[in-house]
Parts: sequence; structure tokens; C-alpha cells
Amino acid sequence: MSNERTPRRGVLLIVASPSGAGKTSLCRRLMADHGGLELSVSMTTRGIRPGEVADRDYHFVDDAEFQRLIDQDAFLEWADVHGARYGSPRAPIERALSAGRDVLFDIDWQGARDIAAQCPEDAVRVFILPPSLEELRRRLVTRSQDAEDVIEQRIQNAKGEIAHCDDFDYVFVNDDFDRSYAELAHIYHAERSKQSRNTWLQGYRRALLNEAV
Repeated sequence: MSNERTPRRGVLLIVASPSGAGKTSLCRRLMADHGGLELSVSMTTRGIRPGEVADRDYHFVDDAEFQRLIDQDAFLEWADVHGARYGSPRAPIERALSAGRDVLFDIDWQGARDIAAQCPEDAVRVFILPPSLEELRRRLVTRSQDAEDVIEQRIQNAKGEIAHCDDFDYVFVNDDFDRSYAELAHIYHAERSKQSRNTWLQGYRRALLNEAV
């Protein structure tokens, strides 16, 4: 009997957290350990930061181009965040799902909400909490990417973001990176194994039942 494990439906793994809670580091490790998981590269109108690479970290565009794409309904979701626009291009995500490829989103709670509303059968939402707001502030200061007033604004915004964690399927506290990574990887593996996403199982089951013994 064939061991073919296709066709299957891809997973949209959506990871959200307040800025500085560790979601990007956790997502990068998950990507490094799982070659079949691809990152949804967001489009943004904000400026490029030191160390970022265009079209790897974000697709950087101006406001006029972003608005043109909004008008064409080219985003699965988009939002204004910290004075800039961010959006997830629709077409590559839909192609990946149909082809059975899994897509990872490193995104905020608003994006997670909007994607889940449009893709309720595909979306898996994970929210990462910081150990404390004081630790969150320390992490933001340590990464040296933002001015002091921006950091304070992010801390205030974090409270509003945390208030929405009840909307997510999974929530855990990132107080130990390795333990948090193991939890995120377990969630991903379990969701990949759901029967509803593995449409090949129906044919496999019929073959088992018809197999001569």
C-alpha cells in the first residue's frame, strides 16, 4: 500500500505578542527547525531598521503603493500599527494553503483576528505573554531599536494587546526561551496532524479496509 501523505491542507500558524515578548525569536527558531514552514512576509510603510533586509524581513513600500493594494483587496489583513501600515499579501498565502504548505505569521493581535475571521478553518492562533511589563521594558531597551518615548508607548500598548489574548487558541508565558520554543513546536506538530487538514487520510483508510490479509 502506498505511503503517500498528500493531498493535505496547509496550516496558518499565527503568533502574536506585545512588542518585545519574544515572538520573533521563537518564530525564527521554528522556521530554522522546520523546512516545510514558510514565513508570510508582511508589507509595510515604515522605514527599514538596521540589520533588516528588504523582501526578507518585510516588503517595504510607500503609502501610495500600500493604498493601491488596499483598493485592489490584495491583503488578507492590514492595519495601522505604531504610525505605520502593515499588511499580509493575500495571493501567496492562498497559494500555499492550497498546495499543502504551512505558513507562519509573526503578527499583532489585530492581524490575527482578521486572518482568523477570513480563514477560520486554517488559522491557529498563539499568543505569547511576557513574564512582566518590567521585563518587557528591559528587553525593548536591550535590543536598542527604538527611542525612549517609543519604548514607553510600546509598554502602554502592550496592556491593550494583552487584553485580547483570550481570543487566541493557545496562550503561554515566555519566561524561558527553550521551554517556550518547545511549547510552540508542540502546538505546530499537533495542528499539522489534525484529520481535517490531512485529506489523504480518507483514501488511506479506505485502502486499509480493502486490503487483503
